[in-house]
Amino acid sequence: MQRSAPRTRLTRILACAAVPVMLVAAGCSSDSDGKEGQDKASASASASATPSPSQSTKTVEPAKFAKLPDVCKAISAKTTASLVPKARTKNGTPAASSDLNSRGGCSWNGLEDKGVDGSQYRWLDVSFYRYDSDVTLGSGQERAQQNLAKEIAKVQGTPGAKKLRTTTTTGIGDEAQTVVYQLHKTDEDFVYASIVARTGNVLVLLSYNGAGYAGADTPSEKSITDGAVKAAKEAVAAVVTANK
Repeated sequence: MQRSAPRTRLTRILACAAVPVMLVAAGCSSDSDGKEGQDKASASASASATPSPSQSTKTVEPAKFAKLPDVCKAISAKTTASLVPKARTKNGTPAASSDLNSRGGCSWNGLEDKGVDGSQYRWLDVSFYRYDSDVTLGSGQERAQQNLAKEIAKVQGTPGAKKLRTTTTTGIGDEAQTVVYQLHKTDEDFVYASIVARTGNVLVLLSYNGAGYAGADTPSEKSITDGAVKAAKEAVAAVVTANK
């Protein structure tokens, strides 16, 4: 019995030496070594699967403005009266909205009868869109920038628009573009000036147009554009004031 032990040990050593090194490490190690290796591999895999704080925490720039102004009061009564004489609703007609903190609109329209000189029709419309910051969609400012380009494209695609041109307009918010064009409808020639402006995370969409009826002259492009710019500046300023 005492002589057989060395032979058994020698047999085991020779058997392990005869197999590849990879199998020796797996099959000829002690049970405790194998368990320790498995624990280390499991811990390593778990650590690699758990995101680091920098991976799991994504930040986005906060939205600059938290609310919108009362749209029908965003443009002064003096300005709306000068741009739309004889407006049907002096205080403006609000647009329907399910969330006035995110979007809203108001419009004025009227026909000024000038007797033998015909009549002048004017229409003014302003809309606000506010964008919140979202880690998946981007900051409110970025979202407003993206949608500014989309809104400009919509105006440029107006069916039947003639003599259309787009210009960058300074002095209105962070950025603004004006699209001027003519449109023939109701047997009259209308002149349009549409401004899309961005201030922070808010878009201001303003359209002003007019036409002469019953022999009255068509309004000049300059008068329509100047009126649109004046109203747009007031609308942008109202956003800032509402958030003070």
